[in-house]
Amino acid sequence: MQRKFVFRVWFYFRQGWSTYFAFLFAAVNTMVVTYFLAIDRAPFLKEIFPSFLTYFVTMSIIGIPMLILIGYVHYKKSHAFSSETDITAESNPYLFKLPPGHSKEVLYPTLLEILNSLIKLSNNQKLSEEDQKRITDLSKKLDHVIGGGTIGTKKEF
Repeated sequence: MQRKFVFRVWFYFRQGWSTYFAFLFAAVNTMVVTYFLAIDRAPFLKEIFPSFLTYFVTMSIIGIPMLILIGYVHYKKSHAFSSETDITAESNPYLFKLPPGHSKEVLYPTLLEILNSLIKLSNNQKLSEEDQKRITDLSKKLDHVIGGGTIGTKKEF
């Protein structure tokens, strides 16, 4: 458990660093460096951006929508994200076994019960009382999950 805890903390640290800290630090660093090393020393650019605040606001107005568009293209229009997802899927162990939580307790047992019932009905067999009880229990669990409830222990999630 402690080994797993260490890797979880390491994962959270990397996410916080790369998603938030490094992003903000890189954005501010890029703005400061480009302004004070390029714009501040070029008279024609200094006329367009007389202060760092003017440069910051202008680049934010242009840059934020542009980066949103680039992010949209990355996820929706290019093959880059689907390739990343393929690689993640290939290395994700949960794609080859049941994920924890509702899948194991409710969803897949329901699918299995449906298949077993279809086999019996296609062979002109009647569902036993035990079959009907299992189906009723699964139906109640599905209603509970659909309503926002959880099945199983919190540890499984």
